[in-house]
Amino acid sequence: MKKLVDQIGNNHFFENTPKRIVSLVPSQTELLYDLDLEESIVGITKFCVHPFHFKSTKKIIGGTKKVHFEKIRLLQPDIIIANKEENTPEIVEELSKICPVWVTDIVTIEDNLKMIADFGQLFNKRTEAQKWIDKINFGLEDFKRFLKDKNPEDSRQKVAYFIWANPYMVAAGNTFINEMLKLNNFENIYDNHSKYEGRYPEVVVQKMRIQGDPDLVFLSSEPFPFTDEHAFELGRYTHHAKTVFVDGEMFSWYGSRLVKAFQYFKKLQETL
Repeated sequence: MKKLVDQIGNNHFFENTPKRIVSLVPSQTELLYDLDLEESIVGITKFCVHPFHFKSTKKIIGGTKKVHFEKIRLLQPDIIIANKEENTPEIVEELSKICPVWVTDIVTIEDNLKMIADFGQLFNKRTEAQKWIDKINFGLEDFKRFLKDKNPEDSRQKVAYFIWANPYMVAAGNTFINEMLKLNNFENIYDNHSKYEGRYPEVVVQKMRIQGDPDLVFLSSEPFPFTDEHAFELGRYTHHAKTVFVDGEMFSWYGSRLVKAFQYFKKLQETL
């Protein structure tokens, strides 16, 4: 009997390595695939777009916030992989009646590496997990060296990272996106802002100048499809900030995606 503890402190006991997996988080689906677990994955969400062919080979069980419990039950999973931010406690509780639900909780790169190591243990893929941990650590050090050469610490640019419009919402503190912004040596004007609470607050864009006045306004490619009109509108509320459409997957997807993210961040830095 193997005892393992997930990232929110829940104990799980397994007699055998789980063979039938339902994944409720797009970035974690990609990681499971990269850990050579394609054959074990039986169910995914409609937002699990990587790898592309999963759409036609795996059962779609709904979204991240609304899942079809009966569809999942019929798949007879040994384990369901969820995330504290993506999936509600109510969903996790209901799914626990079907089988163990492993919940990840990721804010930092360290949390991410812990998840990969956990999956290595959980699914008996330690070698594959270590390979991805090494790749991420190498990419991280390489990117830090790149940044050091490119710009000194004292030249931090202030940024606002928008994830939604109508109403306008941003990524604030205690989020993986914020950690990626810090890694890029950006100062998030909404990180622990006195006027706003929560990790993804709704903000008054008309007050952007007096509430931080960013040098850069980032419009994420997901979950909201921002347009040039949004860029123009937001630009009006700053002192000549540069508005940039950024790849949301690179800022918000954890797991193995980080290896690609470091390369993306290098290219982004060159354009700013």
